[in-house]
Amino acid sequence: MKQIFLIISIIFLFNGCFDSAQEKELKISTNSWVGYAPLFYAKEKGYLKDLNIKLIINVSLAEAMDVYSVGRADMVTTTQHEYYSIKRSQNNIVPLVLIDRSYGGDMILSNVSITALKNADKIFAYLEIDSINSDILRDFIKANSIDEKKIVFIDKDQAQMQDIENIKNSAIIIVTYSPYNVKLEKSGFKEIASTKGLDSMMVIDALCGTIDFRKQESKRLKQLKKVIDKSIKEVQKNTKVSYRVVSPFLSNISYSEYLKALQKIKWINKPSKSLLAHIEKMGYKEKYLIK
Repeated sequence: MKQIFLIISIIFLFNGCFDSAQEKELKISTNSWVGYAPLFYAKEKGYLKDLNIKLIINVSLAEAMDVYSVGRADMVTTTQHEYYSIKRSQNNIVPLVLIDRSYGGDMILSNVSITALKNADKIFAYLEIDSINSDILRDFIKANSIDEKKIVFIDKDQAQMQDIENIKNSAIIIVTYSPYNVKLEKSGFKEIASTKGLDSMMVIDALCGTIDFRKQESKRLKQLKKVIDKSIKEVQKNTKVSYRVVSPFLSNISYSEYLKALQKIKWINKPSKSLLAHIEKMGYKEKYLIK
């Protein structure tokens, strides 16, 4: 009986290894943003490796979108702007997992006041043009009655923006997000608006993929959702540990800066009914969400 039990155990062991080896590696295209800290945390803790999931980390929202669009990733993290952009060419893409809502984490920095911007003859605006940055800037301009005609739009990714010079006698706007704001603020740029104060702008971060992919990988996606939920809890429970784990993915900001960045987002991995009703109007179908 012992020999029979041993043989059966070995068979199960080899079957398990075979299944794991045969499971296709899945790739998530994402970018450096404090709201994606649970994904970085899950990567470093080995939770994603256990599911045979790999992160492709990019420097900008647009780059993350491009990597997915050309087929180099199975899933992509997006705000609604990137989601709509992808949907124009890939109609069957849907949000799979809601992660966070920006609550001040997306911001507008400037070297002058809002009043000075209104009175300026020319404003140099740095942003990722093909991203949620454009929507935030448009909302800011409208809210403050700033003439768009005097704005010079300059397309740069967040890494390139780190070297923007604070030139005196020039009105400069930078649309950025955590953690990229930290270095810019040290250069003298100050926050003049954010998603916390711009009531008309709700920025939602979600993990997206196609409807077909959702059907094919339903089991693993449910496991991934559990991993994200677990990582969010661990990130919140012990911020010192999570800081050490994820800071390399967030430009090595300081611990105090990390805490401030976390305060500028709200986790929505367990969305309320009111939030679900709101995003349904945005075109985010609840029936495809993994909850």
